[in-house]
Amino acid sequence: MTGGELIDGRYELEELVGTGGMSSVYRARDTLLERYVALKVMHAHHLEDDDYVERFQREARTVAQLSHPNIVTVIDRGEDDGRPFIVFEYVEGDTLDQLVERDGALPVEEALRIAIGAARGLAFAHRQGHVHRDVKPQNILLNGSGQPKVTDFGISRALDVHKGVTQTGTVLGTSNYIAPEQASGEKATAQSDVYSLGVVLFELLTGRRPFSGDNFVAVAMKHINERPPSVTDLRRDVPPRVAAAVACALEKDPGDRFASMEAFAAELEACLHELRAGDTNSTATVVRPPAPRAKRRAPRRRISPTPLIVALLALAALAVIAVAAIAVNRDRSTGTTTTTTTGSGSGRAVSLTGAGGYDPQGDGTEHDSDAPNATDGDPATYWTTEHYGDPDFGGIPKDGVGLVLNAPRSVALKKLTVTTDTPGFSAVVKAGDSAGSAQTDSSTHTVNGTTSFELNGRTGSVYVLWITRLASDGVAHVNGVTATS
Repeated sequence: MTGGELIDGRYELEELVGTGGMSSVYRARDTLLERYVALKVMHAHHLEDDDYVERFQREARTVAQLSHPNIVTVIDRGEDDGRPFIVFEYVEGDTLDQLVERDGALPVEEALRIAIGAARGLAFAHRQGHVHRDVKPQNILLNGSGQPKVTDFGISRALDVHKGVTQTGTVLGTSNYIAPEQASGEKATAQSDVYSLGVVLFELLTGRRPFSGDNFVAVAMKHINERPPSVTDLRRDVPPRVAAAVACALEKDPGDRFASMEAFAAELEACLHELRAGDTNSTATVVRPPAPRAKRRAPRRRISPTPLIVALLALAALAVIAVAAIAVNRDRSTGTTTTTTTGSGSGRAVSLTGAGGYDPQGDGTEHDSDAPNATDGDPATYWTTEHYGDPDFGGIPKDGVGLVLNAPRSVALKKLTVTTDTPGFSAVVKAGDSAGSAQTDSSTHTVNGTTSFELNGRTGSVYVLWITRLASDGVAHVNGVTATS
């Protein structure tokens, strides 16, 4: 195909922007709507291969179901002269591999922000029942404002599929980022995407991949058998908690990684908050509970059990030290005695931390940098929503926006009290292990001055003040949040 060619009587090709084993991607102009789009066209020599055709068509079906700010949107699909094509939104910006090739290792805050956005998109795909299976820098785009968008679900697969064009025993993915179980020909799961995104974050932080080799097999075998280097051994300014999160994502056994992509995102969000708060020397390491283990198959060839046991013991010891460190730090800052007991109804104050905004139906953020103001104890500072539309309709043209609050541990809060200088907005409290998985834990209240939400006892390490309606001025401030368990 050449520049100027018209596809389906509508899309005028302008420039080849990328090519792969199955298809080529062009920048094209939609002559009907007068906008740029990305047009993916299947290679002609694959048209006789039913497996390739099915994969290509499945990508269109899959991504059409995934409407999320951190996933590239499908606009159209069709055939032109017998060749199937998919039309995506055109993202004007670099892929992550182009960014790293040009700039090398990124600032830690920037690397975390990008990884969090990609994790949010992938977590959404997982909730819809799809695992990507080829997460890599080439498949993560940055738009003009730096927002990450995941693309290329060409080899994605339904999480519960039992039949299809790719089965256990078939190795698919890119070897530099492939999870050990994928490299072994086993079924890919959500934890496989966690591993691959962990490799991407490793590269963003260090400017290099954890493993290298002369060919696919050599690199894949290292993913199966070798421990990756520590991020902090390669870059000293990476906070220990960030390095620990990467290490957890890169565990060989899927059951030892984060329990979900949402849990990985939540931990990275906590790391980002600590970094922005200036607590870069924190030794606290919050590792989310592992996923429930399925019945084991025959073990594959991998690292010997002795180093694994040592690593697990070390991880357990580190967790004990982390809990102690959190308690000591809190004692020093407040002058009070802190307990880690999570018993219900104790009436004890629980210190929450404003971690960020939450806007899943918008750009994913909502004045994130102001979130710590909601929990700093100063009533003159606040986290704020954006100014939204017609106040006669509640101002928010979507289900809502939220303030994300991190608890120091998983706890069942009994009461959450909110103070505001913009009375009249409506909100509900949600609880869970991440903002995306949080479930409603209170009734809806109108927040006037100081308002308390009685919670229903749902346990979580993340709480979201979910604002569903604004007052007449079209904005909500949260000047303070306190909580008791």
